[in-house]
Amino acid sequence: MTDIDNQPRRGGVAPLGRAVSQFLAASGLGDKMRNWKVHEAWRDALGPELAQHATSVDFRRGELVVEVDSAAHKHELVNFTGEQYRQEANRRMGDNRIRRVSFKLRA
Repeated sequence: MTDIDNQPRRGGVAPLGRAVSQFLAASGLGDKMRNWKVHEAWRDALGPELAQHATSVDFRRGELVVEVDSAAHKHELVNFTGEQYRQEANRRMGDNRIRRVSFKLRA
C-alpha cells in the first residue's frame, strides 16, 4: 500500500531499486560504490604488499585520502613514491581523476 504521494507506508512494499537506492544513500555506501574504480586503481597501483599498509578511505573533488599504518610508510609515500602511485592509478583508469593524494596515519 502507498500513501497519497506514492511513497510506501512504513512496513509496506517498495520497489527493489528504490529500496536499494534509499539504503545506499542512508548508509553512505552509495558514495563509496560510485568511486570504487578509484579505490581499486589505487590498490592495484600499489600492489598487494604495500596496499595492506596504505588503504584509500575517501575520494572527493579529486582528492584521494589514504590511511597509512606507520609513520615510515607515510614518510615514504609523502616524500618519495606517492606521486608515481597517483599517476599509475590514473593511468589504470584512463583519466586524471585523482588530482591529489593526502596521507594520514591510521588511528
